[in-house]
Amino acid sequence: MTPRILIADCTPAAATAELMVFGGPSNIAMFQAALRLHEPGLDCLAFNLADGEALPQSATLGDFSGLVLTGSPLHIPGGGPAVMRQVEFTRAAFASGIPVWGSCWGLQLAAAALGGTVRSNPRGREIGIARGITRTESGRAHPLLEGRPPVFEAICSHMDEVETPPPCAEVLAWNAVSGVQAMALHLPGGGTFHGTQYHPEMTLGCIAALVTLRADVLVAEGFAESEAAMAAHAADLRALEAAPERRDLAWRTGIGPEVLDRRRHTVELGNWLRDVVLPRSRRA
Repeated sequence: MTPRILIADCTPAAATAELMVFGGPSNIAMFQAALRLHEPGLDCLAFNLADGEALPQSATLGDFSGLVLTGSPLHIPGGGPAVMRQVEFTRAAFASGIPVWGSCWGLQLAAAALGGTVRSNPRGREIGIARGITRTESGRAHPLLEGRPPVFEAICSHMDEVETPPPCAEVLAWNAVSGVQAMALHLPGGGTFHGTQYHPEMTLGCIAALVTLRADVLVAEGFAESEAAMAAHAADLRALEAAPERRDLAWRTGIGPEVLDRRRHTVELGNWLRDVVLPRSRRA
């Protein structure tokens, strides 16, 4: 049986269109590429959860081997109907027993759905490269982070963080900005969640688009001296994505092989497919 992955896009379509003006890829495109890097034959279907779309092709959650919850510019602390719709969908997914993956917002969504708390990070925004991500004692033995060194870097973009993980959580990694950078959940009914605060699916080109889109805000927050400097940084990121072997750009941006090697950067997704999704698909 060909594994089928359902991608729930948690970003409103209008926000995706705004990012694409600056050359950014969609969440769906990034996840399809990252997942198929490890399992080329995957059948990926997608729908926009943020905008209230129905599941594609009149499908049910039980028709899929795994569910992906993407990133989003929404904020759980702000609440509102668009947020609560996603929280309720996540609870329904957990009740169905389908294996769930979540990046960034997806991690926060899972925590909120199971009684954890999410807050605006008092240490501020983390964008570009998350540095010093450190595997916890549990994380050093957990298969989700197999292939990662004890301390590593990854692409990220977030303002909120999981403040209190739910009772069933196993925190696998942290850094100086966020106490929960990777997490696994094992639910009483047999369902599972695996996810990261950072973005293993994301590309340097996406970060380039994000920092271009938000240049004025990032300058005001002290990430660059001017919008021109931010534009130059974005240009470096795009050039490095096109030519990851360029030592000069890697040195100037401080980006190492854990990000530049796409198989290494997406390793968590490959591990999730291998250890959780594919065994379930074979049993179906």
